[in-house]
Amino acid sequence: MTIRKYPLVTKEYYHIFNRSVGQQPIFRNVREKNLFTEIIEYYHFSDKKPRFSFYSRLPQKQRKELLHSLYKNNNKHVEILSFCLMPNHYHLLAKQTSDNGVSEFCRFVQESYAKYFNRKTQRFGSLFQSPFKAVRIENDEQLLHVSRYVHLNPLTSYIIRDENDLIKYLWNSYVDYISNNAREFISTSLIRSLIKKEDTFKNFTFNQLDYQRKLESIRHLVFE
Repeated sequence: MTIRKYPLVTKEYYHIFNRSVGQQPIFRNVREKNLFTEIIEYYHFSDKKPRFSFYSRLPQKQRKELLHSLYKNNNKHVEILSFCLMPNHYHLLAKQTSDNGVSEFCRFVQESYAKYFNRKTQRFGSLFQSPFKAVRIENDEQLLHVSRYVHLNPLTSYIIRDENDLIKYLWNSYVDYISNNAREFISTSLIRSLIKKEDTFKNFTFNQLDYQRKLESIRHLVFE
């Protein structure tokens, strides 16, 4: 069992990330990326609820009603500001909103997806390298830079080619920030409020496309 050097503190912001064991691809197609995104949305709520595997088998009307009730109650483990899925890892920028919220959220998300993936591929054992990594965001500047890092990940890792492809990459919250119809589980207000008025979110995101390879101030906040 991994023991954290520092506790995760409620109302603090964290860059949360994890890779697959052996860096094997675990988000291999649209269905798997959509499924993990749905799991993130479902388990960021802290209410007592059925396992996702049960929820996902409910008729569509019942799923909508259950999800609606979770949003209405608004009890959350975490508030999600940004996320991105890559072929063998994920990134989240989130605020812990309940005691032990990040740990509970990540445990449920990773266990749920691992059970699906292992059953689908007839494999056994851990799917992720560790429970998860969570690095505290120390100030607003880092919050902005890490959010941009998360959004640019598919481009700087050459998963997609250009900014037009990023708009179409639905397993990334960039589209929620430039759209007038953001997904309900993505909280965009704080990041938006921190961007200079003379700038746009698009310009802010792309004016340093390769910044995460150079920016020393967040070296400890991202994968080596």
